[in-house]
Amino acid sequence: MITIAALSGSLRQASYNSALLRAAATLGPNGVSIEIASIRDIPLYDGDLELSSGLPAAVSELKAIIANADGLLLATPEYNNSIPGVMKNAIDWLTRPAADIPQVFGGLPVAVIGTSPGGFGTVMAQAAWLPVLRALGTYQWFGRRLLVPRAGQVFDESMSVADADVREQLRAFIAGFCEFVQASVRHSARRA
Repeated sequence: MITIAALSGSLRQASYNSALLRAAATLGPNGVSIEIASIRDIPLYDGDLELSSGLPAAVSELKAIIANADGLLLATPEYNNSIPGVMKNAIDWLTRPAADIPQVFGGLPVAVIGTSPGGFGTVMAQAAWLPVLRALGTYQWFGRRLLVPRAGQVFDESMSVADADVREQLRAFIAGFCEFVQASVRHSARRA
């Protein structure tokens, strides 16, 4: 069984990006489990807190989920043409101590998706994630892009993907990423 950890960069209850991840989790192929984790309980990064108390439990738990996953799927909102602060904050905590970065992120296949109410999807946020993910040593998948604009027209009142074209694009994206993850696991020493 291939396991993909999935994170939404939004804390909002009615988050379109969280809804996009929930839809993605239902569209994975057989033999793949997409497990949605949360960044909700991760505090603002504070070096003094880290020094005095170590890593918060929510950070340690999320680090373990990602370190044990075969891949990572990020659903990023776009705030002011860039990445959401709460998601970057979570990544900052997950890289503490720095010596853990290779075990948590090194060689990890990663894909980024996103949706927004505006007309451009999350094109700027997805681009802004590239240097961060590169610095962590992840193995980024560029096989497809999924930028979902006009989220208010894509999701219905139950926060399900109501747009058939978007649902098919998401299914194709997830299938491609899962193939990439499976190939990466077979050909990588990351899990050795």
